Amino acid sequence: MKKSGILNRHLAGALAELGHGDGVLVCDVGMPLPTGPRVVDLAFRAGVPRFAEVLDGLLTELVVEGATAAHEVREANPEAARLLAGLPGLGFVPHAELKELSAGARLIVRTGEARPYANVLLRCGVFF
Repeated sequence: MKKSGILNRHLAGALAELGHGDGVLVCDVGMPLPTGPRVVDLAFRAGVPRFAEVLDGLLTELVVEGATAAHEVREANPEAARLLAGLPGLGFVPHAELKELSAGARLIVRTGEARPYANVLLRCGVFF
């Protein structure tokens, strides 16, 4: 058994399959999940695990070259906006457009976050 890093076998395996340019949507429990992308649902109950915890764990495992979030996050969820502020190449689109873009993600990681707009689409980079 792994003693560090991501222990969820479904998530660890999905992350290992990602390549350059692949999209990973990290989302709250309210985000509609499109059919198509692989979904790893980590939600246990409202608020568990938090968006911040999942994003932090993913950022230790992934190289991210860009990110997209809903521009509504800046007013509706300042805490999530602060978490996203340091992401490379962060861009903002209307929430409706983020939902459309999520259909093109290769992986969706659903958190237990129950606050609005705690969603981000990460674009994978390469480590070299």
